Amino acid sequence: MGTFCSVIKFENLQEVKRLCHWGPIIALGVIAICSTMAMIDSVLWYWPLHTTGGSMNFIMLINWTVMILYNYFNAMFVGPGFVPLGWKPENSQDSMYLQYCKVCQAYKAPRSHHCRKCNRCVMKMDHHCPWINNCCGYQNHASFTLFLLLAPLGCIHAAFIFVMTMYTQLYNRLSFGWNTVKIDMSAARRDPLPIIPFGLAAFAATLFALGLALGTTIAVGMLFFIQMKIILRNKTSIESWIEEKAKDRIQYYQLDEVFVFPYDMGSRWKNFKQVFTWSGVPKGDGLDWPIREGCHQYSLTIEQLKQKADKRVRSVQYKVIEDYSGTCCPLNRGIKTFFTSPCTEEPRIRLQKGEFILATRGLRYWLYGDKILDDSIKEGVSRIRGWFPRNCVEKCPCDAETDQAPEGEKKNR
Repeated sequence: MGTFCSVIKFENLQEVKRLCHWGPIIALGVIAICSTMAMIDSVLWYWPLHTTGGSMNFIMLINWTVMILYNYFNAMFVGPGFVPLGWKPENSQDSMYLQYCKVCQAYKAPRSHHCRKCNRCVMKMDHHCPWINNCCGYQNHASFTLFLLLAPLGCIHAAFIFVMTMYTQLYNRLSFGWNTVKIDMSAARRDPLPIIPFGLAAFAATLFALGLALGTTIAVGMLFFIQMKIILRNKTSIESWIEEKAKDRIQYYQLDEVFVFPYDMGSRWKNFKQVFTWSGVPKGDGLDWPIREGCHQYSLTIEQLKQKADKRVRSVQYKVIEDYSGTCCPLNRGIKTFFTSPCTEEPRIRLQKGEFILATRGLRYWLYGDKILDDSIKEGVSRIRGWFPRNCVEKCPCDAETDQAPEGEKKNR
């Protein structure tokens, strides 16, 4: 009894509340529908359990479901790992290289960032994912990525079952005329007859599950590809943006220096092993990190301080060249923009041609920033902030940046 009580702590019960969110509800709903329909279709109408192949197929379906749910709940409940409240470096002189978080009352450890949703500084923060209602970071990066791999693989298996079920059940029921195609749902192909006939309701449910499986395969597969790209470089999405701004700063001031990302171990295999280990526990403690030769332990944090001091780099100004309606996945902005829409609860902002916007971070095809408002609009209106596609804006010329900004923005600078 004492052991049971020690496992069920108040903090663990608080974590269960993460399930009460639209992201986990939708994700678990899709998993439940695809897994359940795949098992039902397989056993009743496609590959019965009394055959060897049917038994192996059923076991494989259960295996996919268990592994997907295990990594999903690991990513959600284990969490990314948070910087301890009140943390400071062992060497007090190192604090000059670090930013201080007023909310956590602690210094931000290397590679950590404060998440407004979690309200804590997250170790090696990549992003806050609404589908797990938690951040992706140091402790759960491997579980999250494995979930992104296993979900499409399981959906591909389920989609195969759905297609074969509809094919085998409808094969002898189709009749073609000169101008019509008829389906006789009363006809049966299997002998003996299944316990539950494959009727119109079963056909509709299978077709719906097939759509979910194919959509999940494409969407989650794209996310897995993006995650693997940054893992093989030992970066996070945030660090990729910091590196991009570092190169912009060096180019603008024409400095005789080259920014070298300090955590790239020099080979993809070494970078891979920084996240994936046989024990399942990532290397390090989330506060100190191995660095490549010639780099400083605080190279990245020093670059962040430089960018924070340099307002020109901190907020890159763009001019809107094409209207954007603010939709989540805009089809008219191109296929790549459509499929790489940020998976976040942060809003999209509506843009009109001729407006100006300050970008503070971004992805390959998307940017995040604040819209520059005229003084006449600013009064009584909070700042308008969110995501927008890169291909509807263009970067303002550096030498004319201040001249093109409205008067209200000039005062802020």
